Amino acid sequence: MAPTRESRRTVFRQIAQRSYADWPMYESSPLFDRSSLPALESDVRLVAETWFQHDDHESVDQFVHAVPLAYVQFDAHDWYAGSTTYEMETLFRLFLLKECHGWDHETALVEYLTQHPDFCEQISLDSVPNQSTLWRSWHHRFTAGLQDTVETAAQTILIKAQNVGVTVLREPDRQNRGHRDERTEPNPDEQTVLEQAETVTNRVSDVAFPAFTLDRGEGCEIHENAYWDLQTYLGLRENLAVNEGARSFIHESNRERTPLGHAHREHLRDLSIKQIREMYRQAVSRLLDQVAETEQFFQAGIVAIDITESDPFTGDRSGHEDEIIGAKEKTDEYAYQWATVQLVENAVPIVLDARPVRKGDTREEIVEDLLDTTETLVHVDNVLMDREFDSQHILEMLSQRGLSYVVPKRMQTSEKAQAKQLLQRDKDRYETDRKLHLGDNEWHSTTLIYRRKENSEHTDHRQYSVFMTNRGTGHLTEYGYRWEIENGYKSIKRFMAATTSKNFGLRFFYFAFA
Repeated sequence: MAPTRESRRTVFRQIAQRSYADWPMYESSPLFDRSSLPALESDVRLVAETWFQHDDHESVDQFVHAVPLAYVQFDAHDWYAGSTTYEMETLFRLFLLKECHGWDHETALVEYLTQHPDFCEQISLDSVPNQSTLWRSWHHRFTAGLQDTVETAAQTILIKAQNVGVTVLREPDRQNRGHRDERTEPNPDEQTVLEQAETVTNRVSDVAFPAFTLDRGEGCEIHENAYWDLQTYLGLRENLAVNEGARSFIHESNRERTPLGHAHREHLRDLSIKQIREMYRQAVSRLLDQVAETEQFFQAGIVAIDITESDPFTGDRSGHEDEIIGAKEKTDEYAYQWATVQLVENAVPIVLDARPVRKGDTREEIVEDLLDTTETLVHVDNVLMDREFDSQHILEMLSQRGLSYVVPKRMQTSEKAQAKQLLQRDKDRYETDRKLHLGDNEWHSTTLIYRRKENSEHTDHRQYSVFMTNRGTGHLTEYGYRWEIENGYKSIKRFMAATTSKNFGLRFFYFAFA
């Protein structure tokens, strides 16, 4: 069914009522204006997500002519000077349509426009441009940035449409454009890291050093920043412990006085977990203040909560059983564990908060604690977690906060039975509502989504994964962004100083500083 005036009003009323979303984006921050391409891409994403959830909106082509562009100033992205036959807004829609269809040549676009005079009328196109005009407009009139925006916007439109079952004419590339090459990049070798050491140290000193303090009192001969310089130095060398590192640092540092290893370690041991977390939050706040000045950062965000563990602990943990609590998987190994909340699907992925995990800490307490900090730093929309957070009480808490979530569900008897039925019917996807018991006749309503894994090695119900969400299927795709967490953990552990100490505070500081 074609969109109507009422269906459009419904969509934009829903957008206006979303307290966490700004539209149009250029009004949300002095960083953006009406010519900002990142703001335009964000606007297309928000409108498309809401647009295709309406039952009457079943066509990508209809969205292309309906998406509001009147406020966008294309002049800054127009290489032509003087009068032209076709307006930039009209050409933007035409090339957006071409990209959504996946046409390689302008000839296919000309044929479409000739056969669909109604579309031309809807976008105020009085005459169909010829192939050469379109080619020149794309290659000589559109800036490279505007071309990228067309491609990004088209991918967004296709993904948002496909997520809710709208037929699309080509398969969208669902990999985050901003991170497309990062998965295949090798870890930097030692020499590469050392070559960048000065740059890294300078950036860390700008952002982190002012937020950290040892509270040593006045009159100390060694400047406090020397301790943070040493900690950075340790992280930039693989598997370097503080005693050996402090000896090397004496010769490689430009400072007249540097701390000895045992003094450095003793000062860090005096810091409480509460002090470390507070300093960490201040450092992250300083970092956000800086990256918020760039167009690569968007305040509305998706966050992922997860728990990672240090390398297995092989020593005697007597007296430390509440801190060296074991591996996440059921093995006979023990390890320190740290919980984090990280911004994902973002050009600037940041670990917003971190905390240690002790024996007796519940998953609900951990999630609440991390979100309390996160929501003071950035706006949170969607929370991604793995199946260890499969708890109806956690899900209810997230809903009470007004947050959406995507969490894999551990398959119990009923889920296995349902997956077997889907396998018999050869269905790749299935969605059903479910009420989870909270106790005292209270229930949490969620949606279960069964999704068949591609190229699964199993022949039974294990071909399927089950996810829980409170915002429909559209957010399921975003769960794939959790891979960024593992990349984040890999980087953190690469820059952690080595230690055999069992001191809980020292261990956590090494993790947080890295």
